[in-house]
Amino acid sequence: MSVKWGFGGLLLLCLTGLASYGQSVDSSAEKAIHFPSRLLGKLQAKTANLDQQVTKQTTCYLQKIQRSEEKMRKRLFAVDSNAAKQLFDGSAQQYAALAQKIQKDTGGPNTRLNGTYMPYLDSLQGAFGFLQKNGVPGISGQFQTLQAKMADADQAKAFVQQRKQQIAHYISQHANVQGLLGKQYAGLNKDVYYYSQQLRQYKEMWNYPDQLEQKALSVLNKLPAFQTFMKNNSQLAGLFHLPDNYGSPEALAGLQTRDRVAGQIQSQVAAGGPDGAAALQSNLQSAQSQLDGYKDKLSKLGQGNGDMDMPDFKPNDQHTKTFLQRLEYGANFQTTHNNYYFPTMTDLGLSLGYRLGHSNVVGIGASYKIGWGNGIQHVALSSQGVGLRSFLEIKIKASFSASGGFEYNYATPFSSYQDLRVIDHWTRSGLVGISKTVSMKSRVFKKTKLQLLWDFLSYQQVPKTQAVLLRIGYNF
Repeated sequence: MSVKWGFGGLLLLCLTGLASYGQSVDSSAEKAIHFPSRLLGKLQAKTANLDQQVTKQTTCYLQKIQRSEEKMRKRLFAVDSNAAKQLFDGSAQQYAALAQKIQKDTGGPNTRLNGTYMPYLDSLQGAFGFLQKNGVPGISGQFQTLQAKMADADQAKAFVQQRKQQIAHYISQHANVQGLLGKQYAGLNKDVYYYSQQLRQYKEMWNYPDQLEQKALSVLNKLPAFQTFMKNNSQLAGLFHLPDNYGSPEALAGLQTRDRVAGQIQSQVAAGGPDGAAALQSNLQSAQSQLDGYKDKLSKLGQGNGDMDMPDFKPNDQHTKTFLQRLEYGANFQTTHNNYYFPTMTDLGLSLGYRLGHSNVVGIGASYKIGWGNGIQHVALSSQGVGLRSFLEIKIKASFSASGGFEYNYATPFSSYQDLRVIDHWTRSGLVGISKTVSMKSRVFKKTKLQLLWDFLSYQQVPKTQAVLLRIGYNF
């Protein structure tokens, strides 16, 4: 007996299954729950955006790598035309064919992603297929196109890695061309690595669904019809060929029960004598420690994926991120005292940084100086000035970084914008110093930063300004 779910039936099911959940989500999530078509639209936009990114980035990398090969071909042709033809002829056409394929490929019903198995992606594909089969408009076709593009990208990655190995082998066999082709090959090597990293990031985007997507899938997972659909159509089912009676008591026949396994372990422990339990516990702890060590090594090598490309250079982990992903926002403050207890002025600053590397940042900022009066008995808020900042931070070691910057400060009380337009009233500060990022258990202040800075231009100011500054800030 087949089960047919109309749009109204699915809506009623979502509302019933998510009634308790609706109390804990924000208003935008609640609207999406009440209108499943918006959830599908959100997933459609996510799929279309990733489709566009994979196509664009793959095409750009293929063209860039092909240009590097063309430069090497011309250099090698000048000294050995036969070797140049043998090594490079036909590669340009292959690059062009791969770029054209990923731009036009739309996939098919049997298209599957290669590489590491991703449970969420498999469930999402099953959900789209199930909804479309039962009369709910879905995006199965667009999802199939995305899978086709990802498969094409994997094919392109395998090809460029093969080309890199062929060129590297030729250079290693001919020492006389290492200086001739070394620079172009180093650039090609980096492009191949960063393309592999970019492709891995695209795949891992689907491993982190938001709360609403997870809840929508959990509702579908409670439907017997969806469970049956996934058993017959999921990628996991295709890998392991699950039997028809999977999940039923009959499928467990012949397997060892928990009690039987526990009994065997107990008999082994008893055979070891009085110290048998302690020895077993020690062995288990040792095995767990070794397993954790292997997991840590795999994680550092690239999340344990099988498609890793080990670099022979120090990679920049920001290279494959977009401009917006490399931005770093910050806030900081410093105070000036007229006695040991009461601050005369607090300098509040905001900053916008651009990550050049993992811990190297360049950026700009602004500050606002708030006056507090002359003491507890004479508290009075006032505008004591503003500042414009530029800064650079370069990692030294661990959580320490070298800091530098140049600032313009207007350190005179003002009441209107017109007061700030006189450039002669601004003072200059040249700062150098040390920054330390403090690791704190609090989630809010996890990226707290302490800065000790020396203003080497302070001695030129009349009146002389504060030479040593201590700033406390936070990056997010």
